Amino acid sequence: MKYYLLVLSFLLASLSFSQEPRFKIEDLTITKWIDGTLLTPIDVDKPSLVIIIAGSGPTDRNGNQNFLKNNSLKKLAESISNKGIASFRYDKRIVKQIRKGDVDKDIMFDDFVSDAEDVINYFKEKEAYSKIYVIGHSQGSLVGMIAAKENADGFISLAGAGQNIGDVIVDQVTKMAPKLGEEAQKVVNKLKKGETTTEYPQALASVFSLDLQPFMINWMQYNPSEIISELKIPVLIVNGTKDLQVSEEEAQLLKDANEDSELKIIENMNHVFFGIKGDDLENSKSYNEAFRPISTELVDAIVAFINA
Repeated sequence: MKYYLLVLSFLLASLSFSQEPRFKIEDLTITKWIDGTLLTPIDVDKPSLVIIIAGSGPTDRNGNQNFLKNNSLKKLAESISNKGIASFRYDKRIVKQIRKGDVDKDIMFDDFVSDAEDVINYFKEKEAYSKIYVIGHSQGSLVGMIAAKENADGFISLAGAGQNIGDVIVDQVTKMAPKLGEEAQKVVNKLKKGETTTEYPQALASVFSLDLQPFMINWMQYNPSEIISELKIPVLIVNGTKDLQVSEEEAQLLKDANEDSELKIIENMNHVFFGIKGDDLENSKSYNEAFRPISTELVDAIVAFINA
């Protein structure tokens, strides 16, 4: 009996050891508004680096917002770095502004692009990495593909839209509240022209409020399909079949715009990289379930793309 207990203890100790992180952790400040976490693989000389850009809203480096904690980006970074690839993920500038009680009401979409460019340039100047890749999630996909044009060696879109954000909003409103679809289209048409308006349904104030309109006007200047078509670097486009926010069709639009890109559709993966077997309720609840593991198929696809 003692022998079996000894063997069991050895196996458990071995398992625990094998699961220890194979990377060093370092918190960095890149600019006044950008703080993040660098994971560097142990005993890897001049590894590739992935820079992970978060999606919309006040999203931190781990993929979390207030009352929505899933650690999706933290898990992604750690999984990639355990495979011998360095990773850097950072809080969006709005996160630090909220913490400091110094929120810039005039914040623009272009500010996020500038932040991403600053991060890329920071690591490019280090000359410590064989290649630099940019991963953009959701809104971060468009931010990333714009920023990646000059100094990145590859780009990875995770759940990124292929349409202009205005068209995405109209599609979503039409599906959820068909009666508001036409009114949403009128507002979007004005915003695309660079015009603000007070004529929007109160039900859509969270999207079209007057305070938000300058930001939306700035965002709507960009067409993701046009931007990605201009990239002359390797591109990987990933989407999940259980994504409630970004459909597979959006990923296909990006693929069609950049014929040399790779497209990976992952069965049952949702917007925050979790595997979902149940209904939309389970899917929505998972956004606040940090205990869930992210898709291994996603990690494998990213690692294979970078190591190709």
